[in-house]
Amino acid sequence: MGRMSSRPLTVGFDLDMTLIDSRPGIRACYQALSARTGVFVDADLAVGRLGPPLADELVNWFPAEEVEAVADLYREMYPTYAIAATPAMAGAREAVDAVRAAGGRAIVVTAKYEPNAKLHLGHLGIDADAVVGDLWAEGKAQALREYDAGVYVGDHTGDVRGARTAGALSVAVATGPCDEEELRAAGADVVLKDLLEFPAWLAGHRKAGTV
Repeated sequence: MGRMSSRPLTVGFDLDMTLIDSRPGIRACYQALSARTGVFVDADLAVGRLGPPLADELVNWFPAEEVEAVADLYREMYPTYAIAATPAMAGAREAVDAVRAAGGRAIVVTAKYEPNAKLHLGHLGIDADAVVGDLWAEGKAQALREYDAGVYVGDHTGDVRGARTAGALSVAVATGPCDEEELRAAGADVVLKDLLEFPAWLAGHRKAGTV
């Protein structure tokens, strides 16, 4: 899948737990949300299962009819609590730079609210060629196809499904909630320990003409 070396190289990256370690910021935002609403949210539990859309987590703590309004409040609070607290993952900048050095484009496709995703990247100085938010799992294929991405890099089994749905090579990094075995079982074509391994992997596969 996705091994057409004749097309220009476009690599998609997930955001949370792939390019950024969003756990500290999201934890802080959930704690602030809990204080604001008076509703208990186990922030540590929530950050341990990052990946799916925000509403999928909020429904565990709030009545279904309140989730949309609470999600809007969370997104409004997010820049104050989460941006400065969130570092880049090890190797994130190097991975994006490796795509550029190969003459390719690096795009970010994430389930995160798009304006907040752009704030993270701007704060960390990670310059993506495009950022598309609010897409999850198979839904990510929409943007991957639009930008003709031949590779999609993510940390979650949902990212693997998105890559495969788009016909892109699925490169998984075991830096999020899913371990290497889960990622392989989901159908990842490649599983890396982290993004520090990505530039060497990309160079080898470019040389072999597989991406």
